[in-house]
Amino acid sequence: MTTFVVTPADAVAGIPDGATVMIGGFGTAGQPVELIEALIDSGARDLTVVNNNAGNGDRGLAALIGERRVRKIICSFPRQTDSHRFDTEFRAGRIELELVAQGNLAERIRAAGAGVGAFFTPTGYGTPLADGKETREIDGRNYVLEYPIHADVALISAYAADRAGNLVYRKTARNFGPIMATAATTTVAQVCELRPLGGIDPEHVVTPGVFVDRVVPVPAQPEERP
Repeated sequence: MTTFVVTPADAVAGIPDGATVMIGGFGTAGQPVELIEALIDSGARDLTVVNNNAGNGDRGLAALIGERRVRKIICSFPRQTDSHRFDTEFRAGRIELELVAQGNLAERIRAAGAGVGAFFTPTGYGTPLADGKETREIDGRNYVLEYPIHADVALISAYAADRAGNLVYRKTARNFGPIMATAATTTVAQVCELRPLGGIDPEHVVTPGVFVDRVVPVPAQPEERP
């Protein structure tokens, strides 16, 4: 059953030091900033974070990295013009990076939620990303064996939830949220709207409430409003 809480602090309560935390978002689109800020305030550290990026500017994931709470990050796109928090920590040797091709990252997360033990992919074969990994030729093409990524907690942002915990997203903010929700032991969602049962058309549900453990409402940002 989905639990509805009042504050982001309540939503992230109990996340321990050393946890593996998936954080939704593609850059700033769909990033659960309020949940990340609450995670910083909670004091949790030595975290392994799974995200497409490694933070933007000084908010959200970038702030979590800047506070030196992240031991390792698994991502596909760590560096960009405003990734200075990650750049500083990486150059100082204070954060470990596991670089994963974006499609492989998405599929490794999806595989965890689907119960897939491992899968072969051609992406990365013949590059340093395949070093030390099992490879196989299948029908004349070379593949690399990749394993699922599981998490203790997923922090995601959705547009609305109903009272059963079903989620819908807004446009590109959807990105990694749906697959991360299935791949974590505990899924926490921040939403802009809470709706009654029946307030979301069943045909429009993206993440069923069975995958959602905690929901917290947060004010919608201007870019999140219809």
